[in-house]
Amino acid sequence: MDQLKAFDIQFIGLKLGSHLFEYHVKQTFFENFDFYDFNDTDAIIFLKLEKKTTLLELNFKIEGSVNINCDVSNEPYNQFINSEFKLVVKFGPEYNDDNESILIIPHGSHKINVAQYIYEFIILSVPQKRVHPGIANGTLNSEILKKLEKLGPKAYKNNNSSNDPDPRWNALRRLLTEKESENGASKKKNLKN
Repeated sequence: MDQLKAFDIQFIGLKLGSHLFEYHVKQTFFENFDFYDFNDTDAIIFLKLEKKTTLLELNFKIEGSVNINCDVSNEPYNQFINSEFKLVVKFGPEYNDDNESILIIPHGSHKINVAQYIYEFIILSVPQKRVHPGIANGTLNSEILKKLEKLGPKAYKNNNSSNDPDPRWNALRRLLTEKESENGASKKKNLKN
């Protein structure tokens, strides 16, 4: 965790106004958080700290890439990230980070460590569904993808005779149709009365 001291900002000695900080994040940064989902990381974080009399405004801009495995083919690829986040730091009786965009630190604090926020912001910048760009444009040449293409249509045709990929949808549609029929019949009955 000593490596994370580089992310300390001693704001007590800063003048009122804007101050710029720059951090270069590599894969070892994530190892401090026991996070190993990325194969490699190369990102630059530009932080503009606006010091005001009663609060601090931190504007993060993240640019770079993380190397991750595709959810479909398991092939590694570089996912580019370009995000901006804002954090307001206020002073109060005790530490409170319940709000994701407002941090309250105790009166008398003289520094803040932004490593945790950079870690979270980078992870949130990566899409939840990780799909290799070669799958979308058809240029990916992968053994796994070839096997999925071979097995996918055959397994689908052999296991399901209907057009639905999952026969449970038919049962759900039947229930919905029955419910609509019951509602329609009760409405007609109410109109007659």
